[in-house]
Amino acid sequence: MRKRNSLKYLSVMTWLTTPLLLSGCGSALMDPSGQIGQGLKSLIITAFGLMLIVVIPVIVMTILFAWKYRGTNLAAKYTPNWEHSNIIEVFVWAIPCVIIFFLAVLTWQTSHSFDPHKPIASEDETMTVDAISLDWKWLFIYPDEGIATINELAIPVDKPVHFRVTSGTVMNSFMIPNLGSQIYAMAGMDNDVYLEGNEIGTFRGRSTHYSGEGFSEMLFDAHVTSDADFQAWVDKVKQSPDTMMFPEDYERVAKPSIANPVEYFSQVSPDFYGDLIKSYKAGHGGTDSHGEHNEARESSMPMSAQAAE
Repeated sequence: MRKRNSLKYLSVMTWLTTPLLLSGCGSALMDPSGQIGQGLKSLIITAFGLMLIVVIPVIVMTILFAWKYRGTNLAAKYTPNWEHSNIIEVFVWAIPCVIIFFLAVLTWQTSHSFDPHKPIASEDETMTVDAISLDWKWLFIYPDEGIATINELAIPVDKPVHFRVTSGTVMNSFMIPNLGSQIYAMAGMDNDVYLEGNEIGTFRGRSTHYSGEGFSEMLFDAHVTSDADFQAWVDKVKQSPDTMMFPEDYERVAKPSIANPVEYFSQVSPDFYGDLIKSYKAGHGGTDSHGEHNEARESSMPMSAQAAE
């Protein structure tokens, strides 16, 4: 009896404390700042609500059936030969099919309307930032401003940003959860995503694709600022004595490092991003996850494969 009472008290305490334990949990996807993030949040909530149309009745019916047909309820109707009901079949199959249809239409429409490659409609001119994933850090190139940073990003509020994304090593995935979509970064591939921050603040960016030992530290701060603060930040970066020229400076920066501190570069090669992409097409770009130049991999290829390239 004591054991049963203890289990009852434990169950009650669990129900009472669970909301308190979960009250500190948060999700960037549920607290978006950008237009894309808000659209994805709406999609998640709508899809969740539609699925609850099936889940909630099943939970309620499970509890009711267990209570009604319990062993001590002698008034429950006993029908051992029952095997089929057209009404039940209609509810079991028709409702889920209708929900799946609406989910399919909703997902199709939102997937196209929030296509990461689709420019964001705005009266402001779209800004370009190049995001290059390395081991294990992010290199950001601002071609119009002529600057570069490592593990720090700044963009003006309410201004669409076109991120051109590639990798100098293995596959990674670029994402700022509060702003919206993620996009893959692959060596030699020119990918892109459009994002916009509608709220001033600092948001955490990350790689969402495992890429080795330092993956958990592959984080950066994305600052959404006013136009004046953004210009002040650009001026601060331009005071750095370091430069980012391709390939000499890039090869030094591309060496693997974990929890790399923020770095600023006051000058950048005129077409840094394009030169990096071209270097892969030429067969000798970037470094691998061990910091070795990719020419070593080319030299290990069969002669026939090298001749084909």
